[in-house]
Amino acid sequence: MEDLKWFGLKWDEGAFMQSERRQFYFEAWEKLRAGGFIYPCRCSRKDVLSAGVAPHDENEEPIYPGTCRSSLGTIHEAQTPAGINWRFRVPEGEEMVYVDLARGEQRAIARKDFGDFVVWRKDDVPAYQLAVVADDIAMLISEVVRGEDLLLSTFRQLLIYRALNENAPKFFHAPLIVDESGKRLAKRNAAMSLRALREAGAEPEQLREQYL
Repeated sequence: MEDLKWFGLKWDEGAFMQSERRQFYFEAWEKLRAGGFIYPCRCSRKDVLSAGVAPHDENEEPIYPGTCRSSLGTIHEAQTPAGINWRFRVPEGEEMVYVDLARGEQRAIARKDFGDFVVWRKDDVPAYQLAVVADDIAMLISEVVRGEDLLLSTFRQLLIYRALNENAPKFFHAPLIVDESGKRLAKRNAAMSLRALREAGAEPEQLREQYL
């Protein structure tokens, strides 16, 4: 938060800790379970990697082969999501379309471009796709601005909004900051963080002019 303030970003409310918002996520999980949209899955990440279909984008997860997939509309009786992965059942072959405010019309075919995805992990932690939707609904978010590496994730989230019978916000996916080789800056690649740039004597005005 200190680094973001130093960089020049300001916010009207927050910050919010996801660890303190579990009830919102649980209520969303319960609605999805009661509606038959999700199912328990015992497959490990290794299982999916070995059996799944390779995605078009190397940064995307493999397409889940459907090993634990239950039939459409099956409502599981579990009262808690803990102890097993829960996946969202993606509609077979549905062509999805939305208009991105930065990138224009986006299209994807369910179970071809992306497969059934995890909404709750077996270590009893809500997955990203579910958490961001539940947060945006609770906070009445009308527009989401984020990096273009999440373009495909938007289709997953749109399915959750629809299943919860909620209106989705508008989306604006901005270009990513990349290094000399064209790779996006990421922690796993030891990319320079705002903190490192700040400690190295960089000025926020220069960074904003260079990257924004």
